Amino acid sequence: MSHFHRYIGVDYSGAATPTSSLKNLRVFVATRRDATREEPPPPSPRKYWTRRGIAEWLVARLNEPEPAIVGIDHAFSFPIAYFRRHRLARDWPAFLDDFHRHWPTDGDHMYVDFVRDGHDGAGRSRMGNTRWRRLTDIAAGSAKSPFHFDVQGSVAKSTHAGLPWLRYLRRQAAPFFWPFDSWTIPAGRSAVVEVYPRLWNRGSRPTKWTGDQFDAFVIADWLRKADAGGRLPQALAPPADAEIRKIAEVEGWILGVDQQRVPPDALAKYAESATRSQQTSHSLLERTASLLRPPAGEPAVPEISRFYGIVITMYHREHGVPHFHASYGGFEASIEIESGHVRGTLPPHAGALVRDWLAIHRRDLLHNWHQARLQKPLVPIAPLE
Repeated sequence: MSHFHRYIGVDYSGAATPTSSLKNLRVFVATRRDATREEPPPPSPRKYWTRRGIAEWLVARLNEPEPAIVGIDHAFSFPIAYFRRHRLARDWPAFLDDFHRHWPTDGDHMYVDFVRDGHDGAGRSRMGNTRWRRLTDIAAGSAKSPFHFDVQGSVAKSTHAGLPWLRYLRRQAAPFFWPFDSWTIPAGRSAVVEVYPRLWNRGSRPTKWTGDQFDAFVIADWLRKADAGGRLPQALAPPADAEIRKIAEVEGWILGVDQQRVPPDALAKYAESATRSQQTSHSLLERTASLLRPPAGEPAVPEISRFYGIVITMYHREHGVPHFHASYGGFEASIEIESGHVRGTLPPHAGALVRDWLAIHRRDLLHNWHQARLQKPLVPIAPLE
């Protein structure tokens, strides 16, 4: 017996602003009785959907008495490394609130790049690293990091545009967000899930459709057929592995990626990137346990300063010449304290700011390097004014 009455697929786009009419925004709908079809935007001078228009339409659908399931193709959360870096509680609603304070990309005239480039919002103090991927991204095989902008197949811009609208849906319609609310969707409740249509769009695309239309169709059609065929409960079931379950409840999970059979190499890649450790003998549980706990005491990667969106860190137990690390907007570099030599990449303006800061605080940095070698707490250093 089908759990849901309506199945909605949304192919998302983070282009332009929330009120821009975007050809790449597509919505397809199916019901228990009706085949999957495209849903046009409400009558207006705009030819295509807007992000605001989709959010308002979804609120209306999710508030209807018949349960619906909505699949949206952008990341619903970030890797645990992001939570650790910014000292955030492992709480998804709180994460949405914090993200919205720094990335207010639901403003009517707000471009994602306005916040990303520092012209609006406070996004530079909530950046991630392009090397950070969620466990579900790695297990999916080809899913990109939610911080990897400006590459083919990227979901970074749609994710940064879409997260505030998930918060809006949660506040205006209170649907069930899987798996953050639980792994079991209560009977009669509407739900919103993260999807990756590439997992399902292996058929031939109708010649008159764009790729975005086909992706939205595939989402809605797969949800309808999986529910009718009894496959959806298994796809929604919690992982048998308790540690994978804990990770997914923070980072989210892509529906259709088999959470029961995560490949061992995916677990190894995830543990390696999450902990930045070179050890290979530890279990996933041992290597990610500290990331799953709220930070207490000295952070795993001590942050010693922050200015203009640049984060300065220094690791314990490092070797070689004295150096520190600087990250900015997904770029990262190590800088030798004495010579100023840079290994890695920073944008030119960020690199210039780091050099100016280094010239002022070289003695403080050398002191912290000595502290780090002795496994002692590091001393915060004043930001560049």
